[in-house]
Amino acid sequence: MAATGDPNSASLQPRRHSPRLPPRNGYGIYVYPNSFFRYEGEWKGGKKHGRGKLLFKDGSYYEGEFVDGEITGEGYQHWAWSGNTYSGQFVLGEPQGHGIMKYKAGGHYEGELSQGLREGQGFLEDQDGQVYQGSFHDNKRHGRGQMIFKNGDKYEGDWVRDQRQGHGVLCCADGSTYKGQWHNDVFSGLGSLTHCSGVTYCGMFINGHPAAQAKKIVVLGPEVLEVVQGSPFTLNIQLQQDDGEVAKSESGRVLKISAGVRYVQLPEYSEVSFFKMDEDHTETPIQTPFGFQCISYPLDVPMSWGLEPGSTVESARADLLLSKRDSEPVLDSGAFHGQGDTLSILPARRPEPCCPAACQRVDQGCAEFADILLGAPPPGMQPYLFLPSTPEKASDRTNGGQSPPEVLPTAQEPLKGTNRPDATTVAPSTAAYLGEYVLMVCDVTSPPFLGHRLPTTFKHLRILAKGDTHWPHVPEDHPEALS
Repeated sequence: MAATGDPNSASLQPRRHSPRLPPRNGYGIYVYPNSFFRYEGEWKGGKKHGRGKLLFKDGSYYEGEFVDGEITGEGYQHWAWSGNTYSGQFVLGEPQGHGIMKYKAGGHYEGELSQGLREGQGFLEDQDGQVYQGSFHDNKRHGRGQMIFKNGDKYEGDWVRDQRQGHGVLCCADGSTYKGQWHNDVFSGLGSLTHCSGVTYCGMFINGHPAAQAKKIVVLGPEVLEVVQGSPFTLNIQLQQDDGEVAKSESGRVLKISAGVRYVQLPEYSEVSFFKMDEDHTETPIQTPFGFQCISYPLDVPMSWGLEPGSTVESARADLLLSKRDSEPVLDSGAFHGQGDTLSILPARRPEPCCPAACQRVDQGCAEFADILLGAPPPGMQPYLFLPSTPEKASDRTNGGQSPPEVLPTAQEPLKGTNRPDATTVAPSTAAYLGEYVLMVCDVTSPPFLGHRLPTTFKHLRILAKGDTHWPHVPEDHPEALS
């Protein structure tokens, strides 16, 4: 038997080869046992230390400074799975400090980071070209910051977890401006909105919309306004909320006034004049809420409403028609659809606000149309008056005869000139005849405030002869179709 201490016995056993150890000092290349990492660069004491490049099996890599075996210092990293790159400061393998992150999808971030997330002050440009500069927390816009959206809108104010919240100012590309409180990325709380149309709203907002917004136009005064023939009159207007309160928070809407004359043939016993239209008159009658239709009628407005210097009273006359589009709402698409979208209640382009003749702007929910005067019938309108038949003809009807009513041209008493407060004089030829008329006040604000216009309102108007105290009765069952 061989002795246990025989040196030759050890030489007969297979020799174990220990794994390759990383270099101790200087420059060297080392492939880790799991073959996922490969490092080439400087070493110190068997650890990566100094400048080097660490490659990952999936194609990612880091190139830069190492300290005691860890990625720490200035460097550059590429992530193969996302395509993003980062150049800047690292601490223990994570981007931390100041650096620049470039995103494969587009855009980049430059600023402070912590453990790979945006944290602190920075500048972010997204793939759509939108730019944010300000405070970040947990990779989100948080704190004070300003942003320029892709449509040209600019916001400066408070942010909470990527949403505008707190106090901020939004300046839209179309010229609209909002200053006030925000919540969940929409107007909420006290604020002031100056719309590009010239309309302003100062007050409470709820979920992006004014809490005390005007919903209707109301003409103050009696249900039927009676005016002496040839006399100017004044209309006082209020914008009211749904509950009937005056919308004092709102100013600047443009209201247009127009007129119409009753489109009706009255019975023979009526002493009320009506207008017979020329056969080539093709205007479509306007339905009123008073149970009858009307056709447009000229309206004289005073020069003090804003006509150009040198204009005459005659040039102030406007044949105003109710336009369907003036009363139809313009649909909006809701509030914010996502980051970078501006409020849909604001228009997409800059308008050219104006307040033409026959229009007035609202001030704190109120407006006034002063010294209005109905003009003379325009060409194509022939005033007529139904007169009672003679006794003989009445007797014929009693006996079953069908004698038609007698229709004569209207010959009303000539009128003297009427003086207005603005020192202009309305000639007798511009006076309206006796009859029933309609005044229409519509919202023509352009572009529509918050995406829609207010419904048109109507006022029943009667022109009486001087000294009249009542209006001839017209049976409700009379057919109202002009032959």
